[in-house]
Amino acid sequence: MIRGLKVAVRASVRVVAMIGGYLVASGNALTPDAILDATQSAWPFALAFAALGFLLDQFFRTDRALWRYVSIVDVGPIVRTSLLSAAIFLALSFFMDRGASLPRSTLLIALILDIGLTLALVLLRRIIHDKEALKAIAPFVGSRDERKPLIVVGAMDRAETFLRELARSGEAYRPAGIVTDNKGAVTRELRGVPVLSGAGAAFEILEDLTDRDIEAAIVFLDDHLTPVDFGVERLGQLRTRGVHLLRVPSLVEMGGKADEPVMRKFELEELLARPPVRLADGPLRALVAGKRVLVTGAGGSIGSEICRQVASLGCGHLVLVDNSEFGLFKIDQEISARWQTLSSREYLYDVRNKALLNEVFTRERPDVVFHAAALKHVPLMEKHPCESVLTNVVGTWNVAEAANAADVKHMVFISTDKAVDPPNVMGATKRLAEAVVRAQQTSAGNTRFSVVRFGNVLGSAGSVVPTFRAQIERGGPVTLTHPDIERYFMTIPEAVQLVLHATAHSAGQPDGPMGVFVLDMGKPVKIIDLARQLIGLYGKVPGKDIEIEVTGLRPGEKLFEELVDSSEVAEMCGQSLMCVTDRIEGARMTERMVHKLEQTARTGDNAAARALIFEILARVRTVGDERGADVVPIKRA
Repeated sequence: MIRGLKVAVRASVRVVAMIGGYLVASGNALTPDAILDATQSAWPFALAFAALGFLLDQFFRTDRALWRYVSIVDVGPIVRTSLLSAAIFLALSFFMDRGASLPRSTLLIALILDIGLTLALVLLRRIIHDKEALKAIAPFVGSRDERKPLIVVGAMDRAETFLRELARSGEAYRPAGIVTDNKGAVTRELRGVPVLSGAGAAFEILEDLTDRDIEAAIVFLDDHLTPVDFGVERLGQLRTRGVHLLRVPSLVEMGGKADEPVMRKFELEELLARPPVRLADGPLRALVAGKRVLVTGAGGSIGSEICRQVASLGCGHLVLVDNSEFGLFKIDQEISARWQTLSSREYLYDVRNKALLNEVFTRERPDVVFHAAALKHVPLMEKHPCESVLTNVVGTWNVAEAANAADVKHMVFISTDKAVDPPNVMGATKRLAEAVVRAQQTSAGNTRFSVVRFGNVLGSAGSVVPTFRAQIERGGPVTLTHPDIERYFMTIPEAVQLVLHATAHSAGQPDGPMGVFVLDMGKPVKIIDLARQLIGLYGKVPGKDIEIEVTGLRPGEKLFEELVDSSEVAEMCGQSLMCVTDRIEGARMTERMVHKLEQTARTGDNAAARALIFEILARVRTVGDERGADVVPIKRA
């Protein structure tokens, strides 16, 4: 209906333009009689001009442009169609009677009127839905602007696009200033919004607004200027004074919907992280688009983010497997709500149950499998090594065997940096699980296996940040085990994006060696510095408002984590990606080894299970059971 209305309006404009051109070219005064005479004389030409324009609109599809969102790019086709209409009409007039039926200037005037009236209507349609444009044209029309002031931070091109989106969105914010890294733009304006001289000027405006009890916000658009560049302490002060810290949502968060908010609040974990690595999504989309994807541990922090990202990349069917009822229910509800056309199925199964896993794989026939199910809490696994064996080792063997039997194209095992030279049960069982996957690659079957290893993930279940947040919110103290302890950190979305990138890299080399990939986590972060930053984001002063207490290293805990084992070598093989190979190949995990571990674990004898874990680990790694002085020895019962 809207498209038909646009065609009718465009035809009416051309009729009016031709009659108006005839009236002006005839030299008559603008009176009712003159208009009536011009209409009677020129209406056949006006209808022919309108019909010709309609045909050209259909040929060039100019009627499909959305006038509500019109831009300079859309003006070109409108002008082009008008020019071609006038040129063809002129040629036909000369062919018929050498143009004697119309005054010579009629067509030129009609062309000007056609373009002018059409652009006026398009602009009016745009202004109706663009509050900032309406305000610029009629600043005194309407009530006082009660929207919250917003400081925009980002590159000029991105800021210009964002301001357009904001004006159309109906969000309760009005842009009050722009901070950009383009120094040449200072003292200028963009769409009526002043460009500020830097972060200092932005903070002055925000502090002045909060002093006057005016609710304000700051939004970060891209990686050109990040919250880290502004200083965590200053952002924390603003946050405690009521300033909203916002960002634009990612494509994954939008879930393919066009009506999502143009801004989202920052999670504290995102403010602590370094600027994320941005990767092209072309190879990732090729990996999963239209494919059947199965995710174990789908309800966990990593597994659920894998589900979101593969859904956003257009997978054909998504299978969710988890033994946590609540976690599985939550991610299943989210996927169903945000990707309503995506085919999906959930299974409340445990990876320890080989028969149920085989049933799922046989029924679903996945193309790609992401195995994220694991027990990963270091101190708890020290107390429960039997449980760690059954989930981390036996569960991985079950998934890998089921993948091979179902002829899965690619299986990816999510590992951890704690599997490197592991002094603790959790790390040791994850390293044995890596060996399980390596062994499956050499067995009969067409499945391509990959191992992806990375460090701590901000905000994941069991990570230090939620613990620190809870301690700060109840007034402290914040506890850490050692003042020099360091860890690698990245956000959950970045970790999963790099997992997918590593998988795509491995899938692109089907004849290469089995992919064992280590994600480049940047530089390790001191946990005490992380604690201080987090306290600052709450607007508190470390050591004054919130105390930091050192409790001592826990059993099996390292001071420093590493990404590559002493028995391995690594080389860069892609953006933020290292390929790892064994320096000296150790013993392969066999079904007999896994079966022996499972038998021991099912007896519930934790001491025997722990001893067997490290006995097999030493053979797999081909190095001794080495522990440095910075590691608390594991107590053996």
